[in-house]
Amino acid sequence: MYLTIDNVTKHFVNEQKQKVKVLDDINLEVEKGSFVSIVGPSGCGKSTLLYLIAGLDQPDNGDIHVAGNKVNKPGPDRVVVFQEAGLFPWLTVLENVTYGLKLKKMSAAKANEKALEVLKMVHLSKYVHSYPHQLSGGMKQRVAIARALVMEPDILLMDEPFSALDEQTRMVLHKELLEIWRKTKVTIFFVTHNIREAVLLAERIVVFATRPGKIKEIIAVPAMRDGVMPDSVTVSTEQKVLSILQEEIEKVLKEEMGNDYSFKTGYLHRYDSGDMGSHI
Repeated sequence: MYLTIDNVTKHFVNEQKQKVKVLDDINLEVEKGSFVSIVGPSGCGKSTLLYLIAGLDQPDNGDIHVAGNKVNKPGPDRVVVFQEAGLFPWLTVLENVTYGLKLKKMSAAKANEKALEVLKMVHLSKYVHSYPHQLSGGMKQRVAIARALVMEPDILLMDEPFSALDEQTRMVLHKELLEIWRKTKVTIFFVTHNIREAVLLAERIVVFATRPGKIKEIIAVPAMRDGVMPDSVTVSTEQKVLSILQEEIEKVLKEEMGNDYSFKTGYLHRYDSGDMGSHI
């Protein structure tokens, strides 16, 4: 197995100086070239797990291995795309994408060549000399994806990368991300609150329980035919994820609302957004 997560546990210290368990005994195996998405209530440790895989933080217990090598620091084989594009405003699109390559001492000519190839892939080749302030939100995020892909990572770690975008832009980027995934065969580990997004993109959906985060269930998403998933399959898979999460969302509501809590069984249903954050 390419990516293995074995018995990973993680704690943080809160403002009251209390030790809080965020992740509890996480075990997961991911095949090379697969697309895995994680969904779960807010604060359940989804992003924390992604950062552990990236090597940006270390687990308190357990191990993470990529291609048999233990993860203990960031590496070029794992690149993160964050919710915010995080572009350098004083650099052009091309300069932003080639920034990491130049840090690796690649020649400017070679870096530009590689960057232009990736920018074509995300349909931004006409904007290479534009600055971030001249781009839409969706275009900025495409630049961020291009900047990650140009490093040729083995694993692309995506932390709610489309959550700030409008629905139409999301749809475009979903299609482009799937095309990139199929073309590059990169392994994608995708964190989202949006259930429909997870269903439309991923091969497997890992459903997290509320804090401390645990894997409650792993759902295999039916394969698309000719790149299209029938609406009936999409809806039924969304409903399956929602039914698993209902108990967890009730826990969050009880914790936040206390005696004011009132939640009817079966209240959850399919929203157009599919955004689980709407229910918390």
